[in-house]
Amino acid sequence: MASEVRIDKWLWAVRLYKTRSIAAEACKKGHVSMNGVNLKPARTIKVGDVVQVRKSPITLSLKVLQAIENRVSAKLVPEMLQDVTPPEQYELLEMSKMSGFVDRAKGTGRPTKKERRSLDSFFDAEDDDLFWED
Repeated sequence: MASEVRIDKWLWAVRLYKTRSIAAEACKKGHVSMNGVNLKPARTIKVGDVVQVRKSPITLSLKVLQAIENRVSAKLVPEMLQDVTPPEQYELLEMSKMSGFVDRAKGTGRPTKKERRSLDSFFDAEDDDLFWED
């Protein structure tokens, strides 16, 4: 176990990203920060650092408990990091789950028949609430 480790290696090792190159790309895009400063993939972190990782729609705050370079099993991940994410972020996640798929992500393609029917019924119900007959 090293005293300092590259952020992209650590993010991959604690299973936040599937590959190290995806972790490095997230750093380059500004999704990983510490103390409000975006981190480059080669930036070293040490035990006690708190890293913010933006995974839409929330920002996770993770405290480094062990600086590791090698990927560990999912069972060992809680020994490597501590989740210090504020509860408001998880409330935001719940709200986005409750809103459903009205905000479709770019590139997800056309809605399925079931999704289309749900969208139609949602917008029809919304229109009924706005306009009523006397």
